[in-house]
Order: sequence, then C-alpha cells, then structure tokens
Amino acid sequence: MNVETIGLWAGAVWNALNDAEGALELKGLKKATKLKEKEIFAALGWLAREGKVAVESDEAEKVVDVKLL
Repeated sequence: MNVETIGLWAGAVWNALNDAEGALELKGLKKATKLKEKEIFAALGWLAREGKVAVESDEAEKVVDVKLL
C-alpha cells in the first residue's frame, strides 16, 4: 500500500458518495466501490484530512454514516 494507491481509493470513495447524493454506511461504500474495509478506512482518512467528508456515528445502532462536505 502506498500513497498513490490510497489516493485512488479516496477517489473511488469520493465518487461513490457524490453519486449517492447523501450519506452512505460502510456496507454501502463497500458495495459501491468494491474496496475492502481497510482500503475504505484508508481512503476516508485521506478525505477527512482534506476536509472533504463528515463521519457521523450512532453508538446505539452501531451505524457509521459518511457524507461529503
């Protein structure tokens, strides 16, 4: 795994969120991007660092939603 690869994953996640026009759960991101969970987390870290995503969690329902800013 290198920075270029993570950048490509970040692009795939960003496109999936943009196409969704709203928030997606991890399951939805996996389905839309065909990425593994660890790849999605790396991509989300990249996008979060750039200030492009918001991550909201509901502890009671154990749900994490991700959306574009």
